[in-house]
Amino acid sequence: MARSSVRVAKRPAPVRARGASHPPGESGPRRLYNRARKAWDRPLTAYYLIFGSSLLITVLGLVMVYSASMIQALQLNLPASYFFRKQFVAAVLGTILLLVAMRMPIKLHRALAYPILAVTVFLMALVQIPGIGRSVNGNQNWIYLGGPFQLQPSEFGKLALVLWGADLLARKHDKRLLTQWKHMLVPLVPVAFMLLGLIMLGGDMGTAIILTAILFGLLWLAGAPTRLFAGVLSVAALLGVILIKTSPNRMARLGCIGATDPGPGDQCWQAVHGIYALASGGFFGSGLGASVEKWGQLPEPHTDFIFAITGEELGLAGTLSVLALFAALGYAGIRVAGRTEDPFVRYAAGGVTTWITAQAVVNVGAVLGLLPIAGVPLPLFSYGGSALLPTMFAIGLLIAFARSDPAAKAALAMRQPRVRWNTMRRRVKARSSGER
Repeated sequence: MARSSVRVAKRPAPVRARGASHPPGESGPRRLYNRARKAWDRPLTAYYLIFGSSLLITVLGLVMVYSASMIQALQLNLPASYFFRKQFVAAVLGTILLLVAMRMPIKLHRALAYPILAVTVFLMALVQIPGIGRSVNGNQNWIYLGGPFQLQPSEFGKLALVLWGADLLARKHDKRLLTQWKHMLVPLVPVAFMLLGLIMLGGDMGTAIILTAILFGLLWLAGAPTRLFAGVLSVAALLGVILIKTSPNRMARLGCIGATDPGPGDQCWQAVHGIYALASGGFFGSGLGASVEKWGQLPEPHTDFIFAITGEELGLAGTLSVLALFAALGYAGIRVAGRTEDPFVRYAAGGVTTWITAQAVVNVGAVLGLLPIAGVPLPLFSYGGSALLPTMFAIGLLIAFARSDPAAKAALAMRQPRVRWNTMRRRVKARSSGER
C-alpha cells in the first residue's frame, strides 16, 4: 500500500502594517519608549538639541530681559526698552559669532587657543590699571569702551581656558604624557591660577568659581587620579575659605542661605525677595510683565535674579521649561564629548558643558536660596553682552563638534537636495534593474 504524502502547511507570518517599525502585540508604552530611544540614537540628535535649546533659551531670555528691565530703565530716566535693545544687539553679534564658530574647522579653533588666551590675559591685567578699569557693584572687572558700552574681560577668560586647556591636554594626550602627574598639572593649573588671581584682584568670586569648575572639568576628562584631583580640590577649597573669611560681604552672603527674613540691616534683602518672587508666581505665574518685585523690591531683576522674575511672571511651568532646556543642552554636550575619538573635541566639549551647567546651577541655586549669591548671570538668559558673546561662541563650538561626527556628516550631506536627488535616482535605478 502506497504511503500517502502529507504536507504540513506553514503558518503564515503575521502581516506588519506598512511603515510600522514595531512587532505586532507590542504595548503602547513600550512602543513609545522604543521610538524615543531610536530618536535619541540618531546621528543628528545632539546637533538639533544644542541648536534648538540654545536658541530657545536666548529668545526667551530676550523676552524676560525686556519685561524685567522696563521699570529699572524708567527709574534711570531711560527708555523702557533701553536694556532690551542693548541685549538684542549683543544677541545679534553673538549669533554671528555662533555661525562663524560652527563653520570653522577644528584645526582653526585649536590655532586660535593661544591668541585668545594672550588677549584675554592682557585685557584682564588692563582692568587693574587706574583710569582704564571700572568698578561695578564693588568689583573692578570692567573696561569702559565709551558711550553705554563696557566690557568684562573675565567672561572671555572662561572661553580662553576651555580652548587653551583642551588644546594643551590634547597635545599631551597624543604624546602619551598624561599618565605623568606633572604633565597633567603643568602648565594647566598654574595658568588657571593666574587667571583666577587676576579675577580675584577685582573681587569677582562668582566668575572665579566658574573658572575653577572648568579647571576641574578638564582635569576630570583628562583622567586625573583621585589623589591628584583631591589635592587640587583641597588647595582650591582652602583658598576659597580664606577669601570668604577675610571678606565681610562674602560672609554675609554665606549667611543668607535659606534665609526667610531680610535680617539685621536687610543684609539678606535680595535673597529673601527672590524667594518672594518665586513663591508668588504659582504654577502659571502672574502673567508676562505683571511682576511686582521688579518695581524696586528685588535688586538686579534683569541680571543675576532674572530667574526669580521668570518664576513670578511665568510660574513653575516657566521655570521648569528653562531648566529643561538647560538639561537638554547639558545632555547634548555630554553626548558630543562622549562619542568623539578626537581628544581636543572631547576636552573642549566637556569644558564648555561644565562651564554652562555649573554657571546655571550656581545662578539658580542662589535664586532658590540653596547657594550663596555669587553674582553670576544665567547663561544665554540674563542681561549682559560681555557674558552673552563668549557663551554663544562656545555654543557654536559645540555645534561644530556635533557636526564633525562622521555619522552626523553623512546625515547632513543626505539632507542636501542634490545629494538626496542622486541617492533617490540610484535607488530607483537599482529597483528597476532588480525587477527585470
